[in-house]
Amino acid sequence: MASFAESFRNIFKIQELRERVLFTLGLLIVVRIGAHITLPGVDAHVLAEATRNATQDNLFGLYDLFVGGAFSNAAIFALGIMPYISSSIIIQLLSAVLPYFQKLQKEGEEGRKKITQLTRYGTVLVASVQAWGVSVRLTFMNANGVPIVPQEVQGVLFTFSTIIILTAGTIFLMWMGEQITERGIGNGISLIIFIGIVDRLPYALLDEYRLLAAGQTNLIVELVFLTIMVFLISAVVLMTRAERRIPVQYAKRVVGRKIFGGVTQFIPLRVNTAGVMPIIFAQSIMFVPNTILTFFPESELMASLAGYFRFDSFVYSFFYALLIIFFTYFYTAIAFNPKDVAETMKKQGGFIPGIRPGTQTAEFIDNILTRITLPGSIFLAIIAILPAFISRFGVSPNFAQFFGGTSLLIMVGVALDTLQQIETHLKMRHYDGFLKSGRIKGRR
Repeated sequence: MASFAESFRNIFKIQELRERVLFTLGLLIVVRIGAHITLPGVDAHVLAEATRNATQDNLFGLYDLFVGGAFSNAAIFALGIMPYISSSIIIQLLSAVLPYFQKLQKEGEEGRKKITQLTRYGTVLVASVQAWGVSVRLTFMNANGVPIVPQEVQGVLFTFSTIIILTAGTIFLMWMGEQITERGIGNGISLIIFIGIVDRLPYALLDEYRLLAAGQTNLIVELVFLTIMVFLISAVVLMTRAERRIPVQYAKRVVGRKIFGGVTQFIPLRVNTAGVMPIIFAQSIMFVPNTILTFFPESELMASLAGYFRFDSFVYSFFYALLIIFFTYFYTAIAFNPKDVAETMKKQGGFIPGIRPGTQTAEFIDNILTRITLPGSIFLAIIAILPAFISRFGVSPNFAQFFGGTSLLIMVGVALDTLQQIETHLKMRHYDGFLKSGRIKGRR
């Protein structure tokens, strides 16, 4: 414990690291403030009454978890950063099938700038559509017959202003995420989602305590669930850091009077190469059906269809798991190209023992990557849908979201990434890190 405290103090001894940490904390505070500023035209008191007894075991409750309660608050940051994630998915899917986007990916820095620009344009479009759905939903919400949006406020002006404000809020969050990545610590987009999830944890624990105080559960059951949670956290950390090492032998080369090569190195293939991105991608896709259904709040057919996409429904869990497995392979294929690795090894005189350089090396790496990705993707799918089943055993829906699922994966993954960056800064300046071994590794 003393060592941890000393490492924490060392963060503030390094000027650059101290400035990065304080800058990150400052922007995250702005994110949380924006999550409590209610949209113009919405009666905050009536909204609080309408959401007081609202169920959280649905997709809107899960969305609200990602944005730290901003959705239920009808805040200016109600959409969170999810429209940006959705736009990124669309662009990456197009990059896999359209030659134009494939060409941009090969153009280096200029191509990446163009793709980033298109992603931002897509974010505006997606956010506008979702903001329209939110405006329609708010118009029809009421508490004891009193509308959240007064009759005199409802109309084109309210819809237009809501779309503008929510879209601008998403763009502002996207900008802050980029600033954190560039000038702060950690991945800004991931940290914005992370802080929203962590903000809801105290409320989830309070809900569980109320169940315990009301006698709907007992202390032994709660201890069992907490023990299982610790086991799940350990499993997620283990899966996040697990890797398969492929030995690579480099031939000796004589350049002048120096000898290069002749050593054995390793290619670390991670079991979970894609990290938490498949969960975020799949979740963004699963938000689409209910976004469309909000356009028809009075339709009985749409209401019945919405039941199939409830957070705790079997249909939702099934498609959610399939999407996670698909996006795990998809994102792994984007993040790691065996052909490029094999070509680089061949140019540097490296080879895998028993495997010919070139095409056979690429096929060998691809086969191993395909095999180790399968258990990783299945593990992600199981963890992601676990809260839907845990909630059936008397655990409050809010707390069940942290019992595995997307929340746990994001928190563990983002925490490891951020801790890795802090560890790197400390080691560069010859300070002891949080782990004496210095072997902590985040997702690549």
